[in-house]
Amino acid sequence: MPAWKSLVSLLALASSAASCAHHGDTEVVPEHEREELLKKWDQEWSFTGIASFAHLKPVKCLIEPTENYDIAVIGAPFDTAVSYRPGARFGPRAIRAASARQMAGTSYNTRAGINPYQSWAKITDCGDIPITPFDNGLAERQMYEAFLELGSRKTVNKAPKGDGIGAGHPKLVTLGGDHSIALPALRALHKIYQKPITVLHFDAHLDTWNPVRYSAYWQSEQTQFNHGSMFHKASREGLICNATSAHAGLRTRLTGVDAGDYINPGPEQGFIRIHADDIDELGPMGVVDTIIQRTGLDPEQPVYLSVDIDVLDPATAPGTGTPEPGGWTTREFIRILRGLEKLNLVGADIVEVSPAYDNKGETTALAAAQVVFEIITSMVKSGVDENLGGWYGHLKGEGAVVGEAEEKVAKDEL
Repeated sequence: MPAWKSLVSLLALASSAASCAHHGDTEVVPEHEREELLKKWDQEWSFTGIASFAHLKPVKCLIEPTENYDIAVIGAPFDTAVSYRPGARFGPRAIRAASARQMAGTSYNTRAGINPYQSWAKITDCGDIPITPFDNGLAERQMYEAFLELGSRKTVNKAPKGDGIGAGHPKLVTLGGDHSIALPALRALHKIYQKPITVLHFDAHLDTWNPVRYSAYWQSEQTQFNHGSMFHKASREGLICNATSAHAGLRTRLTGVDAGDYINPGPEQGFIRIHADDIDELGPMGVVDTIIQRTGLDPEQPVYLSVDIDVLDPATAPGTGTPEPGGWTTREFIRILRGLEKLNLVGADIVEVSPAYDNKGETTALAAAQVVFEIITSMVKSGVDENLGGWYGHLKGEGAVVGEAEEKVAKDEL
């Protein structure tokens, strides 16, 4: 065959292939067919679909610079700064799987009086930060840059309430990972808000340890970055407002033969301390009142909520890196979180979920997923410019049952 005929044949084949590809790319489904497909198949069960948090639309936000949101759920699968049991790098995956029964259409929070997934806020699961497990110094920088990028995006919707220092900034809820991730998160928030951040820290442990607690001899710059010293380091960097910050749920052992860890002078000692045992005398609402008295409800003061799952008793949440007997129950902790819904949260984390140590019922991951649900609820509810009530406020509507404590709150608010 002559060369020119071969060329013509090749051109014809290429044209035919391009025509087919072009036809497939531009084919439009008729509107009536689309509506029928949606009626038939646009449904998910709690056990179906991709394992994003609460069935939210998953987006790799770090490689989608135009993706905006009002609240972002972000995974930080990092656990090479732990001092006891590793495994929290699998925490984000476990928490997402445990959130499967949280679906937009079935997530009305009766405690708070709102469905956070069907309100004013766009909430996106932004996937995981691809954190290296080989170099903690690099991991620290990766997390900081990711938190700064994600926290600096534009919001999509203006909250109806629309006031306060957090207006116009998206809120980040981080799934850990070990507790060291709070340090790069605080660095990013300090950069965004240009002021020290109030830290509300729920944990069995202080996490304000001077790093020499672990070793006074073997020290390097990188040994300063660990899951028990991040608030020590953050305080010394000026990231934390020590006049308004609080630890809660403490039941840790201290170093040495006295209470030096509590009384040694230093900026990291600016937290007030609420012990796990205090709930016996104070009750959950007494814990709430103590926290509010410390943090205040200043709309111009940003608050970071950091939750180590070991604040719960290991009977409830065994799947964690440093379990301590004598903690709170999930019910008690949820009651406390709901009492704090008026705090000006600009970010939060839930950390130290280590699924390898969880039980067959996955109670640790389930508790963590519920904590995230309550935190997101509070973030959304704080932007609503009306009194929504709820079980823990005052219920509205015919036939509502209100307890004596809730009735007193209702009268005081009115």
